[in-house]
Formats: sequence, structure tokens, C-alpha cells
Amino acid sequence: MRASSQFADATAGVVYIHSSPAALCPHIEWALSTALSTPAKLRWTAQPADGQLRASGDWIGPVGTAARIAQSLRAWPVLRFEVTEDPSEGVDGERYSFVPALGLWHGSTGANGDVMLGEMRLRALLQAATELSTVDLGAEIERALGTAWDEDLEAFRQGTDCTGAEVTWLRRHVG
Repeated sequence: MRASSQFADATAGVVYIHSSPAALCPHIEWALSTALSTPAKLRWTAQPADGQLRASGDWIGPVGTAARIAQSLRAWPVLRFEVTEDPSEGVDGERYSFVPALGLWHGSTGANGDVMLGEMRLRALLQAATELSTVDLGAEIERALGTAWDEDLEAFRQGTDCTGAEVTWLRRHVG
């Protein structure tokens, strides 16, 4: 009999490659295949926002897969991408966003996709703003929410209807 766990074994998410040079596309597929431990084949379409290519797709895997995907994709600093992981039993959801000029951002997400700032994070921001007159609390909250990343990616999301730009791979089942 399997011991019960308070945490989910598997979850699901979405990977959005908002913008990639054509030369990197096969490398991205290889990185996704490695992170997912299953073959990945992306269908690339034009990205109107910058003339490069885009793709997206759903994935299923163990909790923490979004972090592995984001870590592998950040190896190419010219990409724009987002990776989400749905919340599951005992585990918050996550979103990773990468923009070349800003780097990687990570936030916890609730069931409706909103970014959540925990109590300790908010207390640390308040303390820093109180103790250091150089800290702009509003700017720090905007950074914690990933506002600059959202603003940069919005044009790419608008261009990312992703109709026909999807990923095809065998879903990895945990069991």
C-alpha cells in the first residue's frame, strides 16, 4: 500500500515561447524534451510583434516541472517566454516569465492565476521601506508582482493567439 502524501504527485501547466529566433527552435524542443523526459515537437508560427517565431503547449508532469522548464530555457538570453504550473494539492501554482532586458521573474499564483505575495514577503518589503529611505515601496511591490515583465510581454501575448502554434508530445504520467 502506498503511503499517503499531503502533496500532489503531478500537475499541469503551459509553456509559451513568445519570441525565438528560428535557429534556436530545435534547441528549445530538445530542452523541453529533456525537462519533460518525453519527446517534444513544437509547431512554430510567426510572431507579429517582432518577426521571430512563437509556440505554446500544455504539459503534464511532476510538481516542479515548470521550474525545470524555465531553468532550461533561460540558457538562451534572446528568448521571451512564460511557463505556468497549476496549483495542486498542497502546492501553490507558479509562473515564470523571461524577458531579455529583465531576466527571469518568478511568482506564486492562486487558482485564478493571480500572483500572490505572501505575508513574509510583504513584511520584508514594509520593513525595508521603513528602515531604508531609498526603498520605494510601490516600485518594490510592482517588481514582486512582475509588472515590468507583464508590460514587456503584453505585445507578444497579443500577437500570441497561438492558433495552430501548439506543442505535441506524449504526456508524461506520474504513477
